[in-house]
Amino acid sequence: MFLALLFVTLVVAFGVSAAVVWAFTKPIDSILKRIIADEINSAWLKYMKFAMVVVGVSSGVRIYELERYITPARLEKDGQAIGLTAERWVLEIYRTVIETLQGIAWMLLVFFVFALIAYVIVRIGELRKQQDAP
Repeated sequence: MFLALLFVTLVVAFGVSAAVVWAFTKPIDSILKRIIADEINSAWLKYMKFAMVVVGVSSGVRIYELERYITPARLEKDGQAIGLTAERWVLEIYRTVIETLQGIAWMLLVFFVFALIAYVIVRIGELRKQQDAP
């Protein structure tokens, strides 16, 4: 039962990550093309897609949280592992979706902050070139 839960959370986290990658590919590509004028922007886009999937899956599949279903409680004398009921399955899948989205959201926030800073620097450089040109 535990292995099934681990597999399902992995599939759900990967699916959610893939959906977010699909939704944000065009905006990230546009930003990278604006900031990085070279052909290397396609490599950065591939890296961002990969990073979003890795962050999403690693955030969504919480191994330490899932361990409580196979290890008994340490404080109790006759501690038993928590049972996997239908309600716990729903809760774990919900947590997987939320944690996956939260991890990717933090990563994208950091990316967009640095992209905004880079955009301002690029824009200032463009304005200076226009002022220097006759």
